[in-house]
Amino acid sequence: MINRRNFVYSTFAASAAVYTLAGSSGAALAAKAQIYTGFLSSAAVGGYDPVAYFTENMPVKGIKKHSMKWKGAWWYFSSSENLSKFKANPMAYAPQYGGYCAYGVSQKAAVKGDPLLWKIVDGKLYLNINKQVVNIWTKNIPGYISEANQNWPNVLE
Repeated sequence: MINRRNFVYSTFAASAAVYTLAGSSGAALAAKAQIYTGFLSSAAVGGYDPVAYFTENMPVKGIKKHSMKWKGAWWYFSSSENLSKFKANPMAYAPQYGGYCAYGVSQKAAVKGDPLLWKIVDGKLYLNINKQVVNIWTKNIPGYISEANQNWPNVLE
């Protein structure tokens, strides 16, 4: 019987194998999307309201009623006010590196950013993939941001 954990591991292993084979054979892989939306999803930031990180200092789920499409992804907001703020200046609220893991981008990898593992640094929103990575990233945030800025958006290729 396959459970969720086995499915995730087998899917990851299969993806890694395909990536390795394609890379070694010279075959081109499709570039990743500018905005991370996850597998079988079109929601940026996992459906969380990106403005709420700044206004409420916490992740808040957005709702379909207050949504918009931007850069190929759907963005959800918890209120019409937050939707209006985002529309007026999306770059001020969208997570850095399209919502991919900030530490991952610093290491030249475009991997999932978890909307529950976030930090605002110098007025910008950053996501990371897991708590272990958060522990590493927080030891040298300015250095990792500098490296990620140099790597972005080339990690999507």
